[in-house]
Amino acid sequence: MKERKKYFQCSHLAGRKYHEADEVWNELHIGTILRLERELDNRYDKDAVAVMYDSIENGESYILGYIPRNENSTLAIFLEMGWDELFECRISRISPDEHPENQIEMTIKIKRKNK
Repeated sequence: MKERKKYFQCSHLAGRKYHEADEVWNELHIGTILRLERELDNRYDKDAVAVMYDSIENGESYILGYIPRNENSTLAIFLEMGWDELFECRISRISPDEHPENQIEMTIKIKRKNK
């Protein structure tokens, strides 16, 4: 049996305290699906990859933070080339009592292409 997904990387959510995670904190849990979005106009990081949450409760999208700068260059290339659907990003750990930069950890997997 072929694997449906392959592990790609695990990352902490960077910049969490500067964005909208607090607005949807009660909706976030282990297993929550997040969306990765290439941010070409980010003046702080040329390879910025935003981590987005699409709220089921109100249908709005929220920027939670970013893939850390030292871990985003390969993802940025794939996303910039239009491979948005290649990755699946899910929350793998939530630790509300830790420093904001360490509160949310995400696991990113590569999805098998359906034929």
